[in-house]
Amino acid sequence: MHKSHQFGLSFEFFPPKTAEQKVILLNTQEQLRQLDPDFFSVTFGAGGSTITATADTVLELNQHETPKVIPHLSCMGGTPEEIKELLDKYLEHGITDILALRGDVPSGMGSVGYFRYANELIEFIHETYPNTFKITVGCYPEVHPETESLESEIKYFKQKTAAGVERAITQFFFNPEAYFNFIDHCEKAGIDTPITPGIMPITNFANIKRFCGFCGTDMPRWLQYKLQSYGDDRKSIQQFGTEFTIKLCQQLLDQGVNGIHFYTLNRAKATLDVVKALQ
Repeated sequence: MHKSHQFGLSFEFFPPKTAEQKVILLNTQEQLRQLDPDFFSVTFGAGGSTITATADTVLELNQHETPKVIPHLSCMGGTPEEIKELLDKYLEHGITDILALRGDVPSGMGSVGYFRYANELIEFIHETYPNTFKITVGCYPEVHPETESLESEIKYFKQKTAAGVERAITQFFFNPEAYFNFIDHCEKAGIDTPITPGIMPITNFANIKRFCGFCGTDMPRWLQYKLQSYGDDRKSIQQFGTEFTIKLCQQLLDQGVNGIHFYTLNRAKATLDVVKALQ
């Protein structure tokens, strides 16, 4: 299939919890599949039911020939035996890409799982399945909320890449300079792993502000005030949010970025509008 876009595309989904959410995801992935993306990814949460939901969603998406599906796997995924059981299941279905994360400690848990950091999980995967899985990791251009400095962030990121990875995907951001500053620091640290920017289209002010709090993303004050000015006018928020996201992505592409990963929140319209405007 001839790609209508000249840059890499990938889309993140989360496992649906209800019948209605399953229908929404089905429609979303069908629409985004038409853009001929490089891959879909599916998020992972702690807790048995969520782990099962992730695997179920991954295997359902994997029934299509393209694109490939990359399951998230976190250090909260249980014991090495439980993680191995999950990886064996993926291998049985021809899935050989994993997005390895430390993951967030679930509410009520005092500590992380068997593996403390993503590099330990990556090393376990490579040792248990030599030359089998290709690993993607996450990174934080604006520094993870639990990391004390950018220097520490780079140090921890280098540990992950040294464990053997194919690519990294950033947490979402609104300031392109944050991404390019992070890239500069990585290059100076000798990190040559391809780093794809992660972008979340703005469709709901309250939701995205909450996400910023979770992951340490900085929302510029002018952007926050602009979104606040629309009040409950969801249509205007979505229209402005799409225009803003198009400009952000175009800035990245103009400066040489060759791929963008979209956090879709299982909705197609905003991402479709952005990608079509960039073609």
